Amino acid sequence: MRLIIGIIFFVSLLLFFSVYVSPENWGYTGLFSLLIPVFLLLNLFLVFLLLFGRLRLMVFPLLALLIGWKFLSVTFQWNTPDRTTEGFSILSYNAMLFNNNWGHTNEELILNSVQWARDNPADIKCFQEFYQDYTTPSKNALKILSNEGTYEHAFLPVDGNPKKKSFGIAIFSKFPIINSGKVFDNRRNNGAMFADIKIDKDTIRVYNTHLESMNIRAADLDNLRGIKNQYRSTIKKLKHGIHLRAAQARILKEHIENSPHPVILAGDFNDIPYSYTYFSFKKLLKNAFEEMGRGFGFTYNKVLFFLRIDNIFFSAPLQVLQFRTHREVDYSDHYPISASFAFPN
Repeated sequence: MRLIIGIIFFVSLLLFFSVYVSPENWGYTGLFSLLIPVFLLLNLFLVFLLLFGRLRLMVFPLLALLIGWKFLSVTFQWNTPDRTTEGFSILSYNAMLFNNNWGHTNEELILNSVQWARDNPADIKCFQEFYQDYTTPSKNALKILSNEGTYEHAFLPVDGNPKKKSFGIAIFSKFPIINSGKVFDNRRNNGAMFADIKIDKDTIRVYNTHLESMNIRAADLDNLRGIKNQYRSTIKKLKHGIHLRAAQARILKEHIENSPHPVILAGDFNDIPYSYTYFSFKKLLKNAFEEMGRGFGFTYNKVLFFLRIDNIFFSAPLQVLQFRTHREVDYSDHYPISASFAFPN
């Protein structure tokens, strides 16, 4: 029993500290961190088990839980939102191309998806997998979402023909956009951009990012047979994606560190909170879910429903007032998330 507890304690420490080792240096660290929830539960089980016996050994799982407490706080929160109506709001939404180009185009679904995105009252809106079609008025998302000029916008196409049909990432703002630019793109469907937005006498820099996708089809993991047949390729894809996201996170982090303005970082990170990517940004910024979220905040709308891979981070002196996951909006394979912020008086 003592040996088993010692091994679990040692492995737990390795896993807990793996989030600080870049997968660019050693790719398997990103895979190891996926086991963190399992070992948190295992240590919790040991605490209850040892209550009825060897109390001296309880110090090891208790110490492991104490060291791993930061992973519990990124998993579950029960905050009370600030009900003040002051400040400004931001929306982040992986729109899944507004359901275009998926082989069975549903015009009603496209219309409802775009209409929800247009009618959402957020002051600033960040979209990933944003589909733009200049050739079809009903699918000209830049024009529709600008809502007759109510919102200024910046668009970074990463694939397709920018003058006809393309997709990428976009930022819309009710406030003036005084500067914008690209941080990176990989010429497929991922990238990062920024927009400097003037809010009264203050200026903030909003980053919208879509980090490297997992490229794992949910249908392949929908049953035991699928998992058995696909596990080798799934692990390979996971490792490849983790490595690329670490490189993208490094580029984005360096850009954020040089920002002349307070920062909001929103988007689809394609990485869980127990990851090098998440903790890279957590070193610099606060997370809106951790500060004002409630529950688990899962954002993925497919078979792997227990994933929180969409985030809104922010820097001082901004203060987050509210955070919400819009689980009632199921047009995409991601749920939209939103937060409201204020500057200190």
